[in-house]
Amino acid sequence: MKEFNFLASELNTMKENGTFQELPIIESMQGSTVKMKGKDIIQLSSNNYLGLTSHPRLQKAAEEAVKRYGAGTGSVRTIAGTFTMHDELEKKLASFKNTEAALVFQSGFTANQGILSSILTKDDLVISDELNHASIIDGIRLTKAGKKVYQHADMEDLEKILKKSMNYRMRLIVTDGVFSMDGDIAPLPEIVRLAEQYDAFVMVDDAHASGVLGENGRGTVHHFGLDGKVHIQVGTLSKAIGVLGGYAAGSKVLIDYLKHKGRPFLFSTSHPPAVTAACIEAVNVLMEEPSLIKKLWDNTAYFKKELEKIGLPLIKSETPITPILIGDEAEACRFSNTLFELGLFAQAIVFPTVPKGKARIRTIMTAQHSKEELDKALEIIQTGAKKAGLL
Repeated sequence: MKEFNFLASELNTMKENGTFQELPIIESMQGSTVKMKGKDIIQLSSNNYLGLTSHPRLQKAAEEAVKRYGAGTGSVRTIAGTFTMHDELEKKLASFKNTEAALVFQSGFTANQGILSSILTKDDLVISDELNHASIIDGIRLTKAGKKVYQHADMEDLEKILKKSMNYRMRLIVTDGVFSMDGDIAPLPEIVRLAEQYDAFVMVDDAHASGVLGENGRGTVHHFGLDGKVHIQVGTLSKAIGVLGGYAAGSKVLIDYLKHKGRPFLFSTSHPPAVTAACIEAVNVLMEEPSLIKKLWDNTAYFKKELEKIGLPLIKSETPITPILIGDEAEACRFSNTLFELGLFAQAIVFPTVPKGKARIRTIMTAQHSKEELDKALEIIQTGAKKAGLL
């Protein structure tokens, strides 16, 4: 039988360059401290912003759903896989996002793919920020629409594209709300202003803003007071929400169309009862326990302030995502390994997740971290940086 020698060769090159990484394996429940390789280690790499993955209310909701509805649903949504709880979750999400309707997908990745591939045709133009998430990029690749990329958060560049593209049926501006690798927030008020001026549509992927920005974590649209002015909001159920999935929120016309045309929705089995019930309870927690978001931002402000004192180069961030810029990929991987040896899990992010030459250690604060854990993490970063020759 033929072997994948060409793939093995590429993997060997990665190993020689010091960029090959085994999947890190966690041996405990997700949290501010986790067990890895048999030892307790401080965690700064999770998207579990509010600690909801282990929230007692979500655990209880999941357990009760399994007992009542079973382990799975046994069908896609359009045949026999829509339970009352799926309908309840989508109504709750629509209310949460202040939109007419919402539709849940199997992941945030498939939400972007399903939306873009179904609503765009060869008569349309999609205009994308250059630092948008891979799911947006791949979703655009699935369309026959025209494609333009504007320089990151550059409104002059965006306006130039809008001015030169008036002949399309629809122009759709797509942006992350919070950019996942840098932690900055999209200039959404200006994007919306330009969209209204040039008769374009706006789509915002709020994966890293859901549960983080806006009242009760409603996201960047609410954060900027733009409810009703953004046509498509994409959210995630797997980061601050703490469970699994993604969703689209917008007009009833949009959601009804996606139900009939969104291929990931049409051809994937619906979320199992435990996941669906836990997501419902997570939205309830966001509405009823705002102290979690306050704690997240208190921890973020403290950590950023203290991290700056260490003197490492930081990428300017407005959110709990706080990247330490290393540059060289192998060096970033070595630094991450050094931190792990000292008791801190802070994963290196390298190409193709970020551009070559911009490798980093991306740290993320959560509401679960205690001040003692943050102080210990800061101490490890300083010690590790000196050991690695970065200070």
